[in-house]
Amino acid sequence: MNDKLQAWMEKLKSATNFFTHKGTVKGARITYQVFWNLFLLLMTVVILGGAFATGVGAGYFASLVKDEPVRSYDSMKKDIYNYTETSDLYFSENVYLGKLRTDLEREEIKLDQVSDHLVKAVIATEDEYFYKHKGVVPKAVFRALFQEVTNSAVQTGGSTLTQQLIKNQILTNEVSFSRKANEILLALRLEKFFSKKEILEAYLNVSTFGRNSSGRNIGGVQAAATGIFGVNAKELSLPQAAFIAGLPQSPFGYTPFTREGAVKNNLEPGLTRMKTVLKRMYDGGYIDQKQYAEASSYDITKDFIGPKDNPTEKYPYLTVEIEQRAIDVLIKVLAKKDGYSEKDLKEDDNLFYTYKTLASQNLRQNGYEIHTTINKDIYDAMQVVKDNYAAYGPDKPEEKLDEETGETITIMEPVEVGAMLIENKTGKIISFVGGRDHKRQQQNHATNAIRQNGSTMKPLLVYAPAIDLGVASPGTVFPDVALRLAPGLNRPWPLNYSLTYNGLVSMRYALTWSYNVPAVKLYKDILSHRPAEYLEKMGFTSLTEGDFVQPATSIGSMDNGVTVEENTNAYTTFANEGKFIDAYLIDKIVDKSGEIVYQHKVEPVDVFKPQTAFLTLDMMRDVMTKGTAAGVNSQLKFKSDWAAKTGTGNDFYDSWVVATNPSVTFGIWMGYDTQKSLDRNSYSRRTNNLTALLLNAAYDINPDLVDPEEEFKMPSGIVKRSYCAVSGLLPSAACSKAGLVESDYFNVADVPTKVDDSLIAGNYVQIGDKKYLALDSTPAEFSKQGLILNPDFIERMVGKNFNNASQLIPKRARWASILVPDAKMTENGKRPDSVMLIASGATLNWSPSNDNDVIGYRVYKGSSRVASIVNGSQLTYTATDGSYYVTAVDIAGNESAPSNRIDIGNATAPETTTVTE
Repeated sequence: MNDKLQAWMEKLKSATNFFTHKGTVKGARITYQVFWNLFLLLMTVVILGGAFATGVGAGYFASLVKDEPVRSYDSMKKDIYNYTETSDLYFSENVYLGKLRTDLEREEIKLDQVSDHLVKAVIATEDEYFYKHKGVVPKAVFRALFQEVTNSAVQTGGSTLTQQLIKNQILTNEVSFSRKANEILLALRLEKFFSKKEILEAYLNVSTFGRNSSGRNIGGVQAAATGIFGVNAKELSLPQAAFIAGLPQSPFGYTPFTREGAVKNNLEPGLTRMKTVLKRMYDGGYIDQKQYAEASSYDITKDFIGPKDNPTEKYPYLTVEIEQRAIDVLIKVLAKKDGYSEKDLKEDDNLFYTYKTLASQNLRQNGYEIHTTINKDIYDAMQVVKDNYAAYGPDKPEEKLDEETGETITIMEPVEVGAMLIENKTGKIISFVGGRDHKRQQQNHATNAIRQNGSTMKPLLVYAPAIDLGVASPGTVFPDVALRLAPGLNRPWPLNYSLTYNGLVSMRYALTWSYNVPAVKLYKDILSHRPAEYLEKMGFTSLTEGDFVQPATSIGSMDNGVTVEENTNAYTTFANEGKFIDAYLIDKIVDKSGEIVYQHKVEPVDVFKPQTAFLTLDMMRDVMTKGTAAGVNSQLKFKSDWAAKTGTGNDFYDSWVVATNPSVTFGIWMGYDTQKSLDRNSYSRRTNNLTALLLNAAYDINPDLVDPEEEFKMPSGIVKRSYCAVSGLLPSAACSKAGLVESDYFNVADVPTKVDDSLIAGNYVQIGDKKYLALDSTPAEFSKQGLILNPDFIERMVGKNFNNASQLIPKRARWASILVPDAKMTENGKRPDSVMLIASGATLNWSPSNDNDVIGYRVYKGSSRVASIVNGSQLTYTATDGSYYVTAVDIAGNESAPSNRIDIGNATAPETTTVTE
């Protein structure tokens, strides 16, 4: 044992001698100095590099937030807490309507009124370091930044509750480093000004939570609690709190309800999210194992409540429309304040959407007064009429895709309606009907539904422009015949509603009865002038280049279509002596201090000459008094100076009436939301009847507005002149003789100067109701003198290749003596066959000839002709004593062999000659 100890002591002494040896000590000192210097150099590099990186990062961060203003406490408080200060809405005359409709139903609540379960669930799920950080969590920010830069498939996010509050209430949802930098800056500032309790309270009131049981969007935990479970936020159970706390991550993905208020078929995403929240609460120590297990296994679906009525939305179509238009107005106001023009907004989508977001925020946060043009009493009366009208027509089946199941289902689709009443001189929208049931269909059929406007297009695009261009007048004559006016279509087009043609008609008559061929033919004549530019001036916003060149546009078949508001508004141009005044609904916007933020200004646009407007109105008066809108006029309880036009869309998809008087213009559309034909036997009557009921309702409320005493005034430069109804030119002697002279109004600059040359004299024969040109050899006793359409005139009207000129002759009594050159009977080249004569007492009867060119019969007594009977009349003759026979005569004058002879009484009686038709 002593030997081992002594050996160990020797080794220790040897080691001590090594470390105390001068050489060893000197070497160690040198090594230490080298490593120390290297360490100092490395630290210097790290510190300088870190300082440089920090400086670069700070500089970049500063550049990102340089445009963000330094917000004061008051400013941030207003932005964060002003979420319930929505704007007030007003009818005209300062009549209060109510609070602005919001995309989210929200009910403000204090933090101490919220279930502790919900507070903990939100903290555990959305921001586990909420009570520790100062607005941001650096490592979370760097992690999110790294994932963004590396385009990582896993995106964990880096926003605290404070940052989310900033994003929701102050900033936009733009995805950019600049927005994120501003968010961080503002979050840090917010934490300086406000306590954690205040921030959490604001977050719980601001966040969105999907839909409630009525299908409406909800924001804030109180609206979520009552809208999903039917309890106050304070009363939420642990499972209910976990379900609600999970919703903000994907409100409409996890929400249990559809837009219609039904429970979704697939609730799994929301239920899975609820369990995730519970797990995080358990991991965070907010609940114990037993609570976690019980809540995870709880059937939350049995707590979902059924749909509830919303008593506050009495005016759904109106409040939505006011909101949309107020935002549109504020976009321009805010942009102009910042130096941007409307052109800038149209050309830059990002700029537009930035100001749209700001406008929407201002509308909900600034407590504006939104004053509208809507007359409450008229609006209410129109809704009552719309709701009580029982003759819309049948519902029709429509297949649609179920959003929840992806399966095709069949629903019954009703006839919809959109209507609007506009004051002419100001453009004020007095009232409208947006649809039959907002719960079923939210689209506003008066302001947003784009439809084909049928024949209501004709005055706007064809007749008024043609008058304005000096191409046509009310007395201009057009052929309503089977023309082929569609390029590439090898059949007659267009057709009329009646599927018949009406011959030569004046522009006034064609408009009165809404004939299509004259409108399309005239439109093609003026197409080089691009008449659709008139529509642009009158506020049509959905025109395509095709609408400028396609013939079908003239009868309302557009690539897109037009809204009821635009179509009705365009007709006010005629009542305003050719000036278009844009319709408007927002009269003014006033802020909380009483300052007017916006005031509408009337800015007329010159469209037509006053003479054009009057002539078009005067033609449309006939539509209302005796044409296609006469069914409206007959049911009105007042007789104003109305001018109107009806319209039918392609395949009877749309039905229209637009009517204007010196004070107001009314327009209505009826049809199915998806393209289906209306009942063609009754659709126009249904539309006319509803038109009359709505106008009568408005009249009952304000007769002075709807039934003005004044009439449309005739401007200077209008004269009344006679014209020939065949050609539209100055009457000729032949036209006067035929009784075809009419008179109408003209712009004094466009009165016809040429004399009618459409008629030439000639003889004809008539068999029954058919007329044929007489030949030179046609016996005079069977022919009459009449008038024939000049072949040169026919060519001017319908071209060289039209082969049915008889269509040009209207089927009206005064045109009975007018023939066309091709009204010829073919002569068969032989003598007619003889006929068989019989007697019944003193009455002679004979059978008709079998030849189709026979024009009449001659009755002979002895050897003398005593009567000529025109073919097509009764083949009888009352005879006196004598010996008789009959012959048939054809159009060439050929006479058949005598019939058999018959003796009546004394065969030597004297003879007389008669001609019978």
